[in-house]
Amino acid sequence: MKRHALSTRLWHWLNLLCVVVLFMSGLTISNAHRRLYWGDWGFEASQAWLMVPRFPDWMTIPGYYSLAVARDWHILMAWPFALGLLFMWIAMMVNRHFKRDIVTRRREWRPSAIWRDVVEHLKLNFDHHEGKYNFLQKLAYGLVLGVFLPMMIFTGISISPGMEPTFGWLVDLLGGRQSARSLHFIFAFAIAGFFIVHVLLVILSGPIRQMQDMITGGRKA
Repeated sequence: MKRHALSTRLWHWLNLLCVVVLFMSGLTISNAHRRLYWGDWGFEASQAWLMVPRFPDWMTIPGYYSLAVARDWHILMAWPFALGLLFMWIAMMVNRHFKRDIVTRRREWRPSAIWRDVVEHLKLNFDHHEGKYNFLQKLAYGLVLGVFLPMMIFTGISISPGMEPTFGWLVDLLGGRQSARSLHFIFAFAIAGFFIVHVLLVILSGPIRQMQDMITGGRKA
């Protein structure tokens, strides 16, 4: 039995490509107006809750300032990003990957169990669990799949030009267009933070085997 199903592997690499391009093109879009607000509108510095730093060209797509080109890249990757997530959720429900490997159990939420999981992570022991993932992995993957990535889609729709007449209810639900833009920024950097931690843990836990498993599927222990 494969450790990682084909659907998981296909989505993993597609999502990686989409997230990288979306994030880097999003930095160019952020450079166009670096202030974030809450509510329906905002423009002046006094109304902003955060002044975002200007990101250097080497971090952005394209590698120079062009809002039009950045938006083209953003829209190009937004569709496979959204449809890929939908595909992944359908696959997880059909093959029971979500229920079997990601859903946490009540006993795992006990303070003593959580503390033990933290201690084992600090010891770089990532195989101290009964199932495929330990508690912190389940929690992280659950948040990313169930909150961070979907919120990127919902907030992205809310701030897309021309979408408000159709999705005005979603804009209102998120607290206004500027609130949706702020949330889009927050969740984008939450995903970036997860990405950094994820890569670091892969390196610490054996990158060659981890990469091979995510390409070939590996074998379930």
